[in-house]
Amino acid sequence: MRTPPAPYAVTPQNSRGRRVPQPPHPYRGPFERDRDRIIHSAAFRRLEGKTQVFMPGVNDHYRTRMTHSIEVAQIGRTIARALGLNEDLTEAVCLAHDIGHSPFGHTGERVLNERTASFGGFEHNRQALRIVDFLETPYPDFRGLNLMYETRQSLAGHQGPYDRGGCAEFSEPVCCLEGQVANLADRIAYNCHDLEDGIRARLIEEEQARTCALFRDAQEQIRAETIDDFVIRRTRTAKAILDRLVGDVIETSRRVLQEACISSLEEVYQYGRPLIQLSETTQAPLEELEDFLRRRLYSHPHLKAVDNQIEQWLNDLFDRLCGQPEQMPRYFRNLIESEGLQRTVCDYIAGMTDRYALSLLEKV
Repeated sequence: MRTPPAPYAVTPQNSRGRRVPQPPHPYRGPFERDRDRIIHSAAFRRLEGKTQVFMPGVNDHYRTRMTHSIEVAQIGRTIARALGLNEDLTEAVCLAHDIGHSPFGHTGERVLNERTASFGGFEHNRQALRIVDFLETPYPDFRGLNLMYETRQSLAGHQGPYDRGGCAEFSEPVCCLEGQVANLADRIAYNCHDLEDGIRARLIEEEQARTCALFRDAQEQIRAETIDDFVIRRTRTAKAILDRLVGDVIETSRRVLQEACISSLEEVYQYGRPLIQLSETTQAPLEELEDFLRRRLYSHPHLKAVDNQIEQWLNDLFDRLCGQPEQMPRYFRNLIESEGLQRTVCDYIAGMTDRYALSLLEKV
């Protein structure tokens, strides 16, 4: 049985609703329906074939965008439940936060942004909103998924160290607390699992990682020196880091909300700054870990070696589709008149999995 929501949580009663009003469902709430619409969308299914750090197909154990999103949702629900927030809304945002990502990770996003710089550029948070509002078309009476205002607001405002969301449509300086939870759940998830995957791939050595306080403390907590099995030691260490970060978010946010005397959703918006936070004593070690991952993993020669090749692949594909738009499915060809050729090509490529993009390049 669910406990009553906190006064600052989003509820069906204080929500601003849907763009197109729809009658209530007999046994599912509106944010459950949002979550289900996202799960059943084609954009969500394609996350299985999109790069997180390691390209899909390299090893079945590495995270993809989909497995990452599921982990973010699990973390988000844990935090939301502890704080009395709307778990269904939190889960919906967590599951959808990456659906705007292009193939080949941040390299793909950079290429598409460069190719569309003269007419707005490409940014995966804005693309996520474009997908749920426009590109997904499963209903006969309206375009998009017709998600609740707060779900869309949280997708547009998704923020982290590597991205800055925002959309002129939403006037609030911050998104609802559930969206703020999704921001930190994402940050916690990718730092923990990128670290674990990096060690699994032997691109990071445990001794290197021990220069980071979070990793060092976690290994002391699990008594890593007593665990001979490399896989168990690696997994237990990552889980210990994750547990510390999640616990810190819960305790810190609970205190911040109390000290700020937040008692309604409107006061969340009026506060103007994120209320879901890490403590200062944990923020610094997490930033240290993020800097370590930037230097030791994301900039590793093994991963950087393919960046130039990816850039060439996507530029070639972009040029080919602009020159031969008939190669695109009819749905996208029909968008050219209203959206323009290059924006349509961008939308088409952005939705591709890594494997599908490569398969098109092979059809010379």
